Amino acid sequence: MEQKKNKFEWLADKVTQWSGSSYAFGFASGMIVVWLICGPIFKYSDTWQLVINTSTTIITFLMVFVIQKSQNKDSKAIQLKLNELIAASKEASNRLVDVEDMDEEDIDTLHTFYEKISSEYENDEDIHTSHSIDRAEENIEGKKSKRKTQ
Repeated sequence: MEQKKNKFEWLADKVTQWSGSSYAFGFASGMIVVWLICGPIFKYSDTWQLVINTSTTIITFLMVFVIQKSQNKDSKAIQLKLNELIAASKEASNRLVDVEDMDEEDIDTLHTFYEKISSEYENDEDIHTSHSIDRAEENIEGKKSKRKTQ
């Protein structure tokens, strides 16, 4: 499902991918080394210091927006995937589909509820006897048998 991205979204994706690479780290490190080597040439002047301070400030300022754009997109995608899982599960509460829109007090109440459930199973000695693992295995078998009948 290929969709047309706007130019900023495309740029944000590319910059985020590149900035998280070892090449970007190497480039940034190289720039610092070049700046340090230039120190004696410019007699460690205020201008020499201003160049690195201004450069890093501008890059940091712009990167905040680019990275935030990518994080917002990733967060929405993760929420949609989780919503699909909740909606597809017979046992899951559909009220949790829009949990990110609840106020913090309601989220804290839900968190306390799920902590209580978790603590009930905390003392199980065998981690392989989990409700979710058992249910996942049942779901896989159910999907396999559905595929065979289609």
